[in-house]
Amino acid sequence: MKTSHIAFAAVLTMALGCAAYAEGGGGWTERAPMPSARAEIGVAALGGRIYVVGGTEGDGQNPTSWATASTSVYDPATDRWHAAAALPHGLSHAGVAALNGKLYAIGGFLTPIHLNPQNLAFVYDPAKDKWTAIPGLSSRRGSVAVAAVGGKLHVFGGRVSNNVLKMPSPPGAPAMEAGFGTVSTHEVYDPATRHWSEASPVPGPTRDHMGIAVLGGKVHLFGGRAADVVDNLERHDVYDPITDRWTTAAPLPQPRSSGAFTVLDGKILYGGGECKPGGQAFTPNVFNDLTAYDPSTNLWKVLQPLPQPRHAFGAATIGHVAYFIAGAQLCGGGSSTDVQAFALR
Repeated sequence: MKTSHIAFAAVLTMALGCAAYAEGGGGWTERAPMPSARAEIGVAALGGRIYVVGGTEGDGQNPTSWATASTSVYDPATDRWHAAAALPHGLSHAGVAALNGKLYAIGGFLTPIHLNPQNLAFVYDPAKDKWTAIPGLSSRRGSVAVAAVGGKLHVFGGRVSNNVLKMPSPPGAPAMEAGFGTVSTHEVYDPATRHWSEASPVPGPTRDHMGIAVLGGKVHLFGGRAADVVDNLERHDVYDPITDRWTTAAPLPQPRSSGAFTVLDGKILYGGGECKPGGQAFTPNVFNDLTAYDPSTNLWKVLQPLPQPRHAFGAATIGHVAYFIAGAQLCGGGSSTDVQAFALR
């Protein structure tokens, strides 16, 4: 993938800015592991707890579920996990966000690799411990990016998997296929009217597996992939829901996708992702770095790296602590129960 002179200048400016900061800030603490190994999850904070929705799941005894309906809840105050009501339908790669005291799960896949995308959408009421179906997306897609801003849900991009190709398999494993085909679709859901509408599409390449965060009433989209992990992106686009327009911001230090992201103390954190350039599928060539974006300087800062390389995981913030949950250490596969807490101070 070629980089324009303008993009190169932006990357160089960002890199010089990063060099002015002391690297390795912040610190990690291990927390109670998940009850079962998960990856390709949706994660969001709601009511002082962290919800982990769907994904792949294995308990070490039964065959792996490629699209679990499990909803697990972590309470940082007690460092304990408990189960909440299951999704009405198993999903992996669902987009998850909290809005107005409720949790939403949007889209996803039913089978590996990125096959059988869905247009399903559900809302969870923690007071009733119940998921309910809401009107679905206009098309079937997974690995969408979802954000709550201005009282509405914004759903960006995703993979429609309208092109299925054979993929290399691990030694001794059956033949595998993968779905390709990404979109720039941007749809907005209004819970008050239960109606979806279209908004300004995602600029640049069609993409999925993006990072997403809301700062100052604007939505930040960063990284992602146009097709496979060899098509990872470093770009950083910012959407203003008031004007329905996009601008650009400092790109990620390196192109990557499928990392974990959250907002901590007014900064965007992005950790991990797959895969390192030149690496092979089903090998541990996954990113372990953690970076923070400061909107006041439009710069990314290098922080203390992840305790283990990781992708296909999730993150959420409670107070002044960000929690990074589950995920895979192999490019293209794996799962874990790991939970790590990160604080800037």
